[in-house]
Amino acid sequence: MSNQSISGQTAEDVFDALGEPVRRRILELLRDGPTPVGKLADRLPVGRPGVSKHLRVLTEAGLITRHSVGTRNLYALAPGGLAVAQQWLVQTWDAVLAAYAHEVSQGHELRQAHELSQGHELGQAHELGQAQRRPQ
Repeated sequence: MSNQSISGQTAEDVFDALGEPVRRRILELLRDGPTPVGKLADRLPVGRPGVSKHLRVLTEAGLITRHSVGTRNLYALAPGGLAVAQQWLVQTWDAVLAAYAHEVSQGHELRQAHELSQGHELGQAHELGQAQRRPQ
């Protein structure tokens, strides 16, 4: 599985875009539906020019779309915009779980080997103790 979508969007692009708290907040605001820049700016701690820059980064990362209605630009969440990041997270999580399962398996095998050797040593000690107690 590749970390790049058909549109050329990469997980790195998405995570870089999401690294900024204002951009994450914009995505949260867009969950309610298409929104003009001015309305977004009213609900954010940055001015309209700053919001426009953040919107450009989110658009370039493939996370949002823009369409014009009259003189207004409306921004909306891009369908599947987070899919490449989700794929990356699933791949990474699967690899981590596989490594963990391997370590647990190795630890279990080591414990079993240790227990067997301890049991063997205990058995030898028990036999030695029995032999020492027997009358000669």
